[in-house]
Amino acid sequence: MSSDGPQLQVLVVEDDLGDLALIESSFAEHSVLSRLHHAADGAEALAFLRREEPFTAAPRPDLILLDLNMPRMDGRQLLNEIKSDDRLKSIPTIVFTTSSSITDIVASYAARANAYITKPMDLHDYDRVVIEMRNFYGHTASLPRRSSDEPAR
Repeated sequence: MSSDGPQLQVLVVEDDLGDLALIESSFAEHSVLSRLHHAADGAEALAFLRREEPFTAAPRPDLILLDLNMPRMDGRQLLNEIKSDDRLKSIPTIVFTTSSSITDIVASYAARANAYITKPMDLHDYDRVVIEMRNFYGHTASLPRRSSDEPAR
């Protein structure tokens, strides 16, 4: 997808505003035209995905970046909700978290995460990893987009 192709719609489910700012910065380069949407926890993300108030006009994301450790509904619970919902399960969902626990990695893949990436501690590496995700899903991967007249629900 080039900058003249469809805009990459990304839902970032992240409670840490510092990490959100780093992700936004890494997506700012316009080789991939993208729009980031933010949910602070799993409950808010689920409302966004299901187009519930106040997200009735929310677009269907092309990609979900999902932190695991959040208040209310955590990323583990949200991943299970997404991948068990026939309307949502085809959306590529990347677990992007600080946890490098083998238990979390195995559980995320068992719940059908499309990838599991541990957030790098080094700022340069963090930026590089986010850019690689953005470029892969924005240029290389074919995404299960719906036509504009097909209902997302």
